[in-house]
Amino acid sequence: MKRKKGYYSISAVAKMFSVHQQTIRLYEKEGLITPKRSEGNTRLFSEADVDRLEEIIYLTHQLGVNLAGVEMILKLENKIEKMQKKMNALFEKTQEELKREKELSKNAISSSARSLMKIKKGVKKITTGPKEQEAQTFDVDNWKIEYEEED
Repeated sequence: MKRKKGYYSISAVAKMFSVHQQTIRLYEKEGLITPKRSEGNTRLFSEADVDRLEEIIYLTHQLGVNLAGVEMILKLENKIEKMQKKMNALFEKTQEELKREKELSKNAISSSARSLMKIKKGVKKITTGPKEQEAQTFDVDNWKIEYEEED
């Protein structure tokens, strides 16, 4: 159903959903909706109020949920929305931390590769092991350093 933007009177909202005005007043009395009031104390329903009322009417008339159940459902939806926002914020923070860690790892690998290349250029043979033990010699000229960048 297409609606105009702005505020609606209780009679317009009642016609919109084919419910009695007293039903809407009951939902307000139960605290399920809180329309604004004009200076003359007339109820003014915003788009958000109408959307919420549409959900309440669906739950009560279509699914047969009582008002206490509707109240619980709306509270749970609110909690879920808050938890989703927290999870999204945590996910974004984790993504940023992973990007930083990836960049630090790339820098460390690049630095190590440069150091190894300097060693390769400066030394033709490397001898390892203590003098008392048998020494091992490695031919530095045959070293190859491969570096693959991941996305």
